Amino acid sequence: MNSSVQLAERLNADCQCVSLDSRRLEAELERVSPGFHAEVMAGRPHLFSASTAFVGAEHVVRMARLVAAVERVAALPAYAAHVLAWAPEIAQHPTPVRGVFLGYDFHLGSSGPQLIEINTNAGGGLLNALLARAQKACCDDVEALLPGDLDSDTPEHLFLDMFRAEWRAFADHAGNGAALGTVAIVDEAPRTQYLYPEFVLFQRLFEHAGIRAVICDPGELAFRQGALWHDGLRIDLVYNRLTDFPLEAPANAALRAAWLAEAVALTPHPRAHALYADKRNLVALCDDSLLASWGVDAETRSILAAKIPRTELVLAHKADDLWARRKALFFKPAAGYGSKAAYRGDKITRRVFDDVLAGNYIAQALVPPSSRTLKVGEAPVELKLDLRNYVYNGHVQLIAARLWQGQTTNFRTPGGGFAPVLTVPFSEAAT
Repeated sequence: MNSSVQLAERLNADCQCVSLDSRRLEAELERVSPGFHAEVMAGRPHLFSASTAFVGAEHVVRMARLVAAVERVAALPAYAAHVLAWAPEIAQHPTPVRGVFLGYDFHLGSSGPQLIEINTNAGGGLLNALLARAQKACCDDVEALLPGDLDSDTPEHLFLDMFRAEWRAFADHAGNGAALGTVAIVDEAPRTQYLYPEFVLFQRLFEHAGIRAVICDPGELAFRQGALWHDGLRIDLVYNRLTDFPLEAPANAALRAAWLAEAVALTPHPRAHALYADKRNLVALCDDSLLASWGVDAETRSILAAKIPRTELVLAHKADDLWARRKALFFKPAAGYGSKAAYRGDKITRRVFDDVLAGNYIAQALVPPSSRTLKVGEAPVELKLDLRNYVYNGHVQLIAARLWQGQTTNFRTPGGGFAPVLTVPFSEAAT
C-alpha cells in the first residue's frame, strides 16, 4: 500500500482534533448578509463537521482516472444509444450544454476507491469551498497539509467559469453573442430545502460577477413570447436543483417547455441525468463484453472493472438468487437520489425486498464506507466516510467528504456533515 494511503488512514483514525475555525466560518457566512450564519446553523446543526478527512494522493489519482474512464465511455454514440433506450422521452432532446456539478461518489474499499454512484445536481460544492477556508491547523500533521492562500485561485472562480462556459455553449449554438446576464436558481419551495444556504451563496456569487440572480420555485416561472420569465425578468440560464429529473411535475411545465424550445440554458438537464445518473448505467459500465463491443479500449475497461462494484438489474426471475445473496448487496432505485428508498441487503426485510422487486432497482455489490474517528463531546466516535468528487467536463474541481452514522448518508449525526478533504501527498520514497 502506498505510504500516503497508510498515513491518511492513520490520521482518519487518530487525529481527533477540531480543525474548524468557527469564528472564521461565521465571518465567511456573515459576509453574505448579516445574520446569515445564525440562519444557516439554527436549523442545520450537522451541516458541517468540526474536522477534516484525509485521503492519500494515490486514491485521489485513482478517482480522477475513473472519472476520465467514465467520460470516455459516455462520449460514445453506442453508449448514449444504450442508456437513452431506458430514459424518459425528454432525455432524447439534444443540447450543447454539458450539465454542471456531476457528483462522483466513492467509498474507500479494501481495494481502493469504489464508485458508488454518479449524481447530476450534486449539492454542497460552494458550501465546501467556503468550509475549506475556515480551517485551522490542529496539529503538525494537519498544518503540513492545509492549503495556502486560495484567494488567487478559488473553487468559486472555477464554478463561475463553469456556468459561463455552459452559457457560451448554449448561446453559440443559438447564434447569440450576448454575455450571461440572468440566472434563476430553481428548486421546489427553495427556502425549505436543507441546502438553501447554498442557493443564497450562489446568488451572491453571480451578483458579485455582475449577473442578476433569483432563487425561485419552478411554479414562479412562465414561458411566453419564446422566453422563460420570472416576474418581469427574462432568464438566460437556469441552475436546476430539482430532483424531478424528467421535469414531469405540473409545476415544472414552464421550465420543461422552455428547455424543449431551446429558449433557456438549463443545467443540469434531463439528458445529463440519463447519460450519467440513472443507476442502471452502472450495469452497462460493469459489462466488460458490452464495453468491448462498443470499442472501449482494454485500459479503460480495466479501470472500470477495478473501481465500480459489480452492479446488476433487480429482476423478478432472479428473486431467489438475490435474496440468498442479499447480505452482500446494496439495493437502489434506478432514478434515486440522496439515499432515498435505498437499502443495505443485510438490513432489508422480506416485505421491503418484495417492494424492491416490484420497483425499478439495481443491486450493487456492497462496499462498506471507510471511517473517520472524531471526538464528539469527550468520547471518540467512529463515523462513516464517503467522498464526493465535483466534476465538470471531465475535470475534478473539488473533493469533499461526508461523515455520518446510520445505514445511508445523512446530515443528522452529531460530529458529522460536510468535511474538507486534505490530500496526503506521495512520499519521496513512494515516488
